[in-house]
Amino acid sequence: MERSASHGAGRPTSRRRLLKGAALAAVPYALLPAVPAGARPKVVDQPSADWLGANPSNFTASDRPASHPLDLVVIHVTQATYPNTLGIFQNPRKHVSAHYVVRSVDGHIAQCVREHDIAWHAGNWPYNTRSIGIEHEGWVDRPGYFTNSLYEESARLTAAICTRHGIPKDRAHIIGHYEVPGTDHTDPGPNWDWTRYMRLVDFA
Repeated sequence: MERSASHGAGRPTSRRRLLKGAALAAVPYALLPAVPAGARPKVVDQPSADWLGANPSNFTASDRPASHPLDLVVIHVTQATYPNTLGIFQNPRKHVSAHYVVRSVDGHIAQCVREHDIAWHAGNWPYNTRSIGIEHEGWVDRPGYFTNSLYEESARLTAAICTRHGIPKDRAHIIGHYEVPGTDHTDPGPNWDWTRYMRLVDFA
């Protein structure tokens, strides 16, 4: 997730700083920022997702995979609540986004950026251009946020993304944010159960 929309130039904005900058107190889901009806696409890429679009200032419009090949899914943890994360993505001053956000309590999925567009989630422009970013509500040091529902719905989402774009369903192509070159992030962290997650992806 970087400041520059077109070239990824300039000093990268710290995703941790951006997300921690939001109020971390729980906010009722009914108070989610409103999305203008005209901004809603006719369809979402993932049928189980609701559209809660990021501000256009926070991603790069594109035509993937024609413009850039897609071969990665990047797994993130928000370090903020689900509604606060969506609010950050809808704030044009934040210059940060992900394609999807998965809610902890029930695995509900919000799509924030279309898969053919480039979300600013990895802090590495080449990796942004080739990947789909999935944020998961929670904190790396609070494993209670990684519920059965979150794992199951996220794994279904990742499996569907891989199928849509011909991405192999393995750990070379489904990676954590900490595996992106140049990052200072640790998410999804040591409490993320990769063995369980990849098994769920395989069986989805």
